[in-house]
Amino acid sequence: MGGQSAQVVDGRDTETAARPAVPEGPPPELLFKRRLRPAQTARELWAARELVRALAERDLRARYKQAVLGFAWAVLTPLALCAIFTLVFHRAVRIDTGGVSYPLFAYVGLIVWQFFSNTMNQGALSLANNLSLLNKVYCPREVFPLATMLVAAVDMLIGVGVLAVLFLATWTAPAATALWVLPLLAIQFAFTYGVALILSVAVVYLRDVRHLLPIITQMGVFATPVAYPLARIPVRLQEVYCGINPLGAVIEGYRRALLYGQAPDTGLTAIAAVSSVVFLVGGYLFFKKLETGIADVA
Repeated sequence: MGGQSAQVVDGRDTETAARPAVPEGPPPELLFKRRLRPAQTARELWAARELVRALAERDLRARYKQAVLGFAWAVLTPLALCAIFTLVFHRAVRIDTGGVSYPLFAYVGLIVWQFFSNTMNQGALSLANNLSLLNKVYCPREVFPLATMLVAAVDMLIGVGVLAVLFLATWTAPAATALWVLPLLAIQFAFTYGVALILSVAVVYLRDVRHLLPIITQMGVFATPVAYPLARIPVRLQEVYCGINPLGAVIEGYRRALLYGQAPDTGLTAIAAVSSVVFLVGGYLFFKKLETGIADVA
């Protein structure tokens, strides 16, 4: 017919036959498949422990270099917040602390929050601030957020010294249940490092994330039971809350173990532990998935 220009040759449409063949790509055996080996990664991190120490020492020196008060800045921020919380929450809102001095009650939560917020803010920028180094020297790139967490741990250790002074000032002694601090520390570190891994690689690919960090920090200190007890959150929501924010169960566990002589709530602590492992493993997988393109994107 006049409206048809295509012809059929040997059962094939001539237009279809004239089109160039679309390459199907390389065979499956040639495709690059990255396999994650947690055991090998752990060995590499252990082998790079001196690098982690050197990076943490460099960051500490840079932070407090030529500062008149030096390491005192590590405790001035939580002490200032503790004073503000005492004036606002304790005197105006009348937070019930169960007979414990409110500054001591609040400072326990502030130590945990400062560790998390410092690691989150500095760890998020750890890759972006060290691009020249990580593109020249081979090392596990997880060492950069890990070094920032080590710096935050030093600040937290200084804060623990101030906490000891508060115990003496309020004539309070840590309870015998203080040994529960050890598993709570593990939960705290796992959750914090998982978040730092996620944010560190997210900032490289999406620079807007760094502008969200101050907002998250300002909102997070009030969304986390730092200035108030976990009991202020409705009981029916506490399990969901501790799953989303394990720091809630961690802070409450510290207070029960150190101030009230009680073991942490088993159910909430277990939920926080599982959630922290999910954040750590998920953060590690997310980090490893995107780390191969860091040099190209940056």
